Amino acid sequence: MEWRTVQRNNFTQFKTLFEFLQLTEKHLPHLLQNSPFPLNLPYRLAAKIAKGTLEDPILLQFLPQIKETVNTPGFLADPVGDEPSRTSSKLLHKYHGRALIVCTSACAMNCRYCFRKNFSYETNKSFDAEIEAISEDPTITEVLLSGGDPLSLSNATLKDLIERLSAIPHVQRLRFHTRFPIGIPERIDAPFLHILETSRLQTYFVIHCNHANELDDDIFAALKKIQCLGIPVLNQSVLLKDVNDDVDTLKTLCKTLSDHGVIPYYIHQLDRVQGSAHYEVPEERGRQIVQQLQTLLPGYAVPKYVREIAGEPGKTPLID
Repeated sequence: MEWRTVQRNNFTQFKTLFEFLQLTEKHLPHLLQNSPFPLNLPYRLAAKIAKGTLEDPILLQFLPQIKETVNTPGFLADPVGDEPSRTSSKLLHKYHGRALIVCTSACAMNCRYCFRKNFSYETNKSFDAEIEAISEDPTITEVLLSGGDPLSLSNATLKDLIERLSAIPHVQRLRFHTRFPIGIPERIDAPFLHILETSRLQTYFVIHCNHANELDDDIFAALKKIQCLGIPVLNQSVLLKDVNDDVDTLKTLCKTLSDHGVIPYYIHQLDRVQGSAHYEVPEERGRQIVQQLQTLLPGYAVPKYVREIAGEPGKTPLID
């Protein structure tokens, strides 16, 4: 099935998802029925959620909760300093040698802890200003495509953007940051694969998965098509309370990814975006978990535990 057709089956209405998950009136006091940050959950993920409970690790990532309305000191609208690093409406330049294009506001799914939920996305679809800024800065050798989710763009738009980046001599590497394969693996279609295959840029493909329950054979089959092009596939996770904040859960996730050639890259300490305090795991607990993982898994299967701090020149490691 064509990926946009699949995407149209996403759950975007609270009542529809509430009924699908067989939730009851007793659950309503815990839920946020009208959130300014909209509900958006692919059917593939919703079908994996245990029915009749609010404890499922997938559900906890996507169903709006009343806890989101709590105003917590230290939690900010822009916790990672995106706005100060904007050099054009869609270009972020935080780190030496790398620049990030915020390609779109659209996502395959809306994670409730999203650090960019308050970002002032540009509605103009042109990338002219971003291409010009990158071409004029020879220190930029790698471009990250993020969002939103860059795979929300059409193949035609992606092809044009990548060709324009490829024409800049000092740009050597391209990195996708995407959640699409986890919810809509159909997005990895033949035209998209052709774009990747014909690009001169060394490409890296970074997915976002927090729990092994999100994964299935269709997802790994789609990722294998990318891997067969010689493109490394990496995963980054966010440490989330009651979702993946225990050794067994993360061990299973890292092992499952590694068994399919996906490199566990980062596990992020929660970005402290306003409304997400109920997801936060203490850093000391995170260190203990990762230290235990180091005794249970080979080194390549243990993600780096990091935090992003606004204004810092790179990710801050939280464990040696």
